[in-house]
Amino acid sequence: MFTYPPVGFHFSVVFQLFPQTPNDFRFQEVSGLDMEMQMETFAEGGQNRFDWQLPVKARYTDIVLKRGMFIGSGILVWCKNAFENFVFEPVNIIISLLNENHIPIQSWYVVNAIPKKWSVSSFNAEQSSIVVESITLSYQYFNIISVDSALSMAGSVSASGSIGI
Repeated sequence: MFTYPPVGFHFSVVFQLFPQTPNDFRFQEVSGLDMEMQMETFAEGGQNRFDWQLPVKARYTDIVLKRGMFIGSGILVWCKNAFENFVFEPVNIIISLLNENHIPIQSWYVVNAIPKKWSVSSFNAEQSSIVVESITLSYQYFNIISVDSALSMAGSVSASGSIGI
């Protein structure tokens, strides 16, 4: 039996705090699931040939979600409340990579995400393209969770999978 690498176009994004419209689960792109170990450099005493690199802490980059713009989105209301009223409600998010049966095969549990940036694509009368909104989220960290945990967490939130806009 061969195991192939999963495809990157079949995924779901579930926000765990507020009521969501069906369109709030639909995204065309998720980027920024990165973690990096910050290192501190120490000079070797007596040996000038090299420096020691010692781990300090993990660093997580911002997550960017892109989708066709929807009017009346719960996510947009959440972002507007943060930007216009300076009311930040941290939200946990489950990002799941799905198999051909729409079952998560790998999930990332993002902890305490808040909106950092919201933007829309440019308007151009010479192109017939949809308006794409981008939402940049800052967060504390993420955990990679097992398939069993992902199914039980997603089951507690009314969610459906997404493959784009």
